[in-house]
Amino acid sequence: MTTDIEIAQSVQLQPIVDIAKKVGIPESELQMYGKYKAKLPLELINEEKIKQCKLILVSAISPTPAGEGKTTTSIGLSEGMNKIGKKTMVVLREPSLGPVFGIKGGATGGGWSQVLPMEDINLHFTGDFSAVEKAHNLLAALIDNNIQNKKFNLGLDPRTIAWKRVMDMNDRSLRKITIGLGGTGNGVPRETGFDITAASEIMAILCLSKGPEDLKKRMGNIFIGLTHDKKPIFARDLKAEGAMAALLKDAIKPNLVQTIEGNPAIIHGGPFANIAQGTNTILATKMGMSLADYVVTEAGFGFDLGAEKFLDIKCKTAGLSPNAVVIVATVRALKYHGGTSLKNLNEPNAKAVAKGCANLEKHLENAKQFGIPAVVAINRFVKDTDEELQVIKERCDSLGVQAVFSEVWAKGGNGAIELAEKVCAIADQWNTPFNAMYDWNDSIENKINAIATKVYGAKQVDFSVDAKADIKRINSLGLGALPICMAKTQKSLSDNPDLIGRPRDFTLTVREIELAAGAGFIVPITGEMMRMPGLPDTPAAENIDIDENGNIKGLF
Repeated sequence: MTTDIEIAQSVQLQPIVDIAKKVGIPESELQMYGKYKAKLPLELINEEKIKQCKLILVSAISPTPAGEGKTTTSIGLSEGMNKIGKKTMVVLREPSLGPVFGIKGGATGGGWSQVLPMEDINLHFTGDFSAVEKAHNLLAALIDNNIQNKKFNLGLDPRTIAWKRVMDMNDRSLRKITIGLGGTGNGVPRETGFDITAASEIMAILCLSKGPEDLKKRMGNIFIGLTHDKKPIFARDLKAEGAMAALLKDAIKPNLVQTIEGNPAIIHGGPFANIAQGTNTILATKMGMSLADYVVTEAGFGFDLGAEKFLDIKCKTAGLSPNAVVIVATVRALKYHGGTSLKNLNEPNAKAVAKGCANLEKHLENAKQFGIPAVVAINRFVKDTDEELQVIKERCDSLGVQAVFSEVWAKGGNGAIELAEKVCAIADQWNTPFNAMYDWNDSIENKINAIATKVYGAKQVDFSVDAKADIKRINSLGLGALPICMAKTQKSLSDNPDLIGRPRDFTLTVREIELAAGAGFIVPITGEMMRMPGLPDTPAAENIDIDENGNIKGLF
């Protein structure tokens, strides 16, 4: 079978200047990064055009090892919409090198539904991740320099500093480290560690910023820690925000690329969805909405994580509201949620599909709670049986939701014609703003309870002693009115990754609560959150290579 990278390399790329012309951007406006990718100036964002554009959010059921194909569906849907005469752009996140070289692979779609050049996008791209990493680590260096500095010392208590360093690579050995060893000239010894760049608060800030000044202000608002006499210290107290913003002067601009079928696409930003908000930048979404009549975008993982944050955090911040939601499901993933083991997923099992549909049903209920009409995209595979597919269709029919087969991996835009028609029909007639799950001005406890009970289906929330102390501290800083960005496993609607399907009447336990004052949200931590993943026994890196002509092999 032809691989994703072989398909991508078989396509004759169009010069990015020609791609830009399709949405009315002259070459003089482009900041070129070679022949096939460019950055777009923020001046192209047009708030009046945004009001006329239809925004379509692609989400999914709870992720499984079998995969769902959300990014592939997003790209294929945009191709299909262009085929039926709708001026459409897809706007996506940038891949992280950790998953690319680890186990998950890249994030540029698959088969005949990809964004190109896939090798560049999956590797260094335009350097946005590197810029985020440098800005983050600059603040880390300034923090330790201030602790060492006797003349301008702010009195930071090293025990209260949560700001780590970051790198865009999976490396479990760096999760917990001790720095400042080797004598007084090397700094003050303390424990710290590394997170992966996608988990950096700088990445979250980049994705929620409305422009350069807002970016700088948010970085100045980053909470660093407390002094020995319990006074809060922010990045602005170190005069760090100006230099950090300077490092991000180009990274703040959205990136223009193309789809396999030669349609314009924007890729920008890449925060994790189980820790941060899991969606591309506000600026990228608004850029796409300024240039097209329809924008297809996605939010990480299932509706409970990515879509909830997309709506309650990103859309509330940006003043946006989707006109339709697409929820992606597969027979294999639903069988997994129905209790089928990974090794048996290729065996027909309509009963397991029916049982697994409970997970899909909950995500559809969540879309309904937000007041946004949904369509189910059944990402079809060759080994799916008619009986299994009919089970999904019948369940959706019983819920009053349209379910459409999607074959975008094998057929590109031609595999999404019916899906495109259904989605456009809904989006064209839906202009009602969504219903938020909570009021930002409510108490921290009530906001967390609202998400846990309404979106996850929990019976109640248990706050640990540490979490209660964290709430008290955040309120004392006057920051209790920020939105909630739940840190939770993506594998389950609950905080227990082993509870597949649709768990009911469970207790969600909040261990601790972190403050991301720069990003502008509060982060309740549930379960064990991994911010620096490790490599698997057989990393994807072992299969990646480059030949004597500079051609990349093995990316997927």
